[in-house]
Amino acid sequence: MDTKEKESITLPIEWHIPEGLKSQFATNLVIQHTDQEFIISFFEIEKPVLLGSPDEVKSKLEVIGKMRANCVARIIVTPKRMEEFIKAMQTNLDKFHSRTEKKEED
Repeated sequence: MDTKEKESITLPIEWHIPEGLKSQFATNLVIQHTDQEFIISFFEIEKPVLLGSPDEVKSKLEVIGKMRANCVARIIVTPKRMEEFIKAMQTNLDKFHSRTEKKEED
């Protein structure tokens, strides 16, 4: 074996989700990038409780003026990992659509 060649050993991954890990619901996301990384920020917008007539709700919304989006998670990945992430997401989305279409046919 050439001294420049390296042996590679592949170890299986044991996926672990710690107990007590809090799941968050994200209603929005922002994706930014640099030359070396993609930054994916997940946000939740808590909509205000608005009661009353349509005119009252409209008036309350005008007073509120804006809604705050709270960042619940931020993930940073390399461009290569981002490509893999997109492929995995597309595969899962396709599977989801395939199952929901079968349910609609039944």
